Amino acid sequence: MCARCDISRRSLLLGGGALAASLTTGIAQARIRPADMAPLIGPHFQPTDTDEQGLWQLMERAEEEISGSNLLIKDPQLVGYLQDIIGHVGGPAAKDMRIYLAHVPDFNAMMFPSGFAVVFSGLLLRMRNEAQLAGVVAHESGHFLRRHMIRSWRDMKRKSDIFAIGAMAAGVAGAGAGVYMGDYIQLAQLATILSLFRYSREMEAEADAMGARLIAEAGYQPMEMANVWQQLIGEENASAAYRRKHRRRPDLFDTHPSEDARFADLRISAAEVTVPGRAYETGRDRYIRTIGPIREMLLEDQVKLNDPGASQYLLNTLALDGWNGLLRYYEGEVWRLRNRAGDDARAAQSYAVAVAYPDAPADAWRWHGLSLIKEGRSGEGKAALGKYLQLKPTAPDAPFIRQMIG
Repeated sequence: MCARCDISRRSLLLGGGALAASLTTGIAQARIRPADMAPLIGPHFQPTDTDEQGLWQLMERAEEEISGSNLLIKDPQLVGYLQDIIGHVGGPAAKDMRIYLAHVPDFNAMMFPSGFAVVFSGLLLRMRNEAQLAGVVAHESGHFLRRHMIRSWRDMKRKSDIFAIGAMAAGVAGAGAGVYMGDYIQLAQLATILSLFRYSREMEAEADAMGARLIAEAGYQPMEMANVWQQLIGEENASAAYRRKHRRRPDLFDTHPSEDARFADLRISAAEVTVPGRAYETGRDRYIRTIGPIREMLLEDQVKLNDPGASQYLLNTLALDGWNGLLRYYEGEVWRLRNRAGDDARAAQSYAVAVAYPDAPADAWRWHGLSLIKEGRSGEGKAALGKYLQLKPTAPDAPFIRQMIG
């Protein structure tokens, strides 16, 4: 199984991840209003019927395996922060929900039927503020609160043959009972299993409406849910334009709406849940401060995906809140790694701008110095490399750099 294919950020658009497309194409369907969404479960919910009890048992084994995965980022501050988010937007079942952070450089989040969620690190990179993250988590919480998993499970049992259901159950059991498949493959299999539930258009619309209501009640700016969707569509289009290919639209997309329709619907829902005169927050400063220690790692992961169109769009989107040395450095990295005609000059310019910022990473000085030397500006280049050594004296290439600058 291809892990990258099954757990890519594009799974959002394929219907298996956070904020999957929610409206219908063709004949218009009545929009689901946030005011009509009420949680179907309360605190300490436990299933009582056989179907749901069996599904929870499978997912409990899966959670046990996921919680011990080497892919998880287990930094107490980050995990505690995510748990606080789901605690604020999880509705009446918030205290029963658990959340895990997986080091996977793609946009995805998954809510499992028994009330635990997995968020990928690539999602954190793409969020511009805490309200956007809360919107994704609230959407996933909406699936749980509206009991979409068991409803989809029963629908699949009605429509699928017993062998398909048995294979899915065996896959969950294997993933959760110690059959080691490798961390990436394991998450890919679990994501694929969840995609088999195939939430209906109505369920996705419910999760959107429920999510808008949850974040508004928690005091977050509701419009940020629509902004997340708009940003992701822009990134996908930029990636496709660079590859000069049409975005993949699988069969599942045939039952989902146009992107503009969903964006408009999210905006309408945001307006409906906004109380005039009430102050709503985005929590940007708190969010940037919390993910600050891993933001360089997140950007490094992104540029290594070798998707220059998506990476450049993402950097420009994050820079809407202001450029800094870190973003300019990775802008240079996108050009350097693309390595087409003229990209070396573009990269050199980005490195030169990056080092003008106080937060420029040490490697920005390294590549700035090497670019200057390549241009024949040896003295300036060696001075920049000296700055690199000051900031990173134990770098693996430090002996080589010292020899170069004499």
